[in-house]
Amino acid sequence: MILVLRALGVGDLATAVPALRGLRAAFPGHTLSVAAPDWLTPLAELIGDVDNVIPTNGLDPVDWAGPAPYWAVNLHGRGPQSHRLLGSADPERLCAFHCPEAGHLDGPQWRQDEHEVRRWCRLLSWYGVRADPDDLDLRRPAPRRVPVGVTVLHPGGKGTARRWSPGRFASLARELARGGHRVVVTGSPDERDLAERIVAGAGLPNTAVLAGRLDLVELAAMVAHARLVVSTDTGIAHLATAYRVPSVVLFGPIRPELWGPPPDRPWHRALRATVTGPPSVAADTDWARVHPALAAIEVDEVLTVAGEVERAGRGCGAAAT
Repeated sequence: MILVLRALGVGDLATAVPALRGLRAAFPGHTLSVAAPDWLTPLAELIGDVDNVIPTNGLDPVDWAGPAPYWAVNLHGRGPQSHRLLGSADPERLCAFHCPEAGHLDGPQWRQDEHEVRRWCRLLSWYGVRADPDDLDLRRPAPRRVPVGVTVLHPGGKGTARRWSPGRFASLARELARGGHRVVVTGSPDERDLAERIVAGAGLPNTAVLAGRLDLVELAAMVAHARLVVSTDTGIAHLATAYRVPSVVLFGPIRPELWGPPPDRPWHRALRATVTGPPSVAADTDWARVHPALAAIEVDEVLTVAGEVERAGRGCGAAAT
C-alpha cells in the first residue's frame, strides 16, 4: 500500500491531485490510500486514482489497520507532527520533506515561497516520482438535481480576512443578473446567513441561496456545469480550476502565487490589490474585518475581469457545456 497523508480541506486535496496521479502511475500495482477527513471521500472518488480514504481528523492519532505501507507520503506539511503520524504506520519508506526535528534526514528542503501544487510535485521528484503540475482535472459529475449554466458566487471562506465585502458581493450579484447571468450564492450551512444577506441586497429571489443546501458532489457538479465562478480564496476556486470553468478568485492575506489558479490559463484570473495606503471607506458594517488587499478590489474591476475570463473560456473551449 502507498499511504498518503492530506488531512485538510477541499482546496488542499484538489492541489494534491497531480502528486496523487504521479504516485498512481509510479506504483500501479499498489493500493493508493489517502488519510483525509471522511467527508472528503466523494472528492477523492472524483480524482479517479485513489483506491480508498482512511478517515483521519487532522493530525489526531490514527489506529492504522492492516499491513505496514510500502511508502508513506506526507502531502500534509513540513513536519514534525505529520512526519511522526505517518511514521506510526511503520512504513518501509517515508517520503517527506527534510525534518531533523522528526528524525527525518531524507528528502528535499521545504520552501516557504512555493505554489502548493508545485511543492508536492517537487517532493515526489526528489524521490524519483514524476508528477505533472498541470494535471488538475477531476471527473465531471452528472448535474442531476443541480442547476446548470449558472454563475456561482461563493462569498465565504476560512476566516473573515479572506472574505470580500458582503455589500460588494451583493452589488456584483445585482450587476451580473442585470447582464443576463443566473446568479446563485453558495457556502456552508454556517454561511447561509451571509448568502441570504447578499441575495437580499442584490434583489434576487430566495431560490438563489444555495448555501448549506448542496453536498460535496452536488457542489462539484454545479461548478462543473457552471457559466462562471466568482469566489474568495477557498476550495470552490480549485473546483473551478479542476473543471476549467471561467473563474475570478479574490485574494487577500494569501498571495495567488502560492494558491492561485494556473497563470497560463486565461479563463482563470486571480485578483489581489496592491495596497499602499488605507482602503477607501465603504458603507458596509463588515468592512473593518476585510483584508486591505481585498478591500481595495472594486466591483467594476471584478465585472470587467469576469467578462474577460468568459471570453477567454469560449476562445479556448474551456467553458462548461
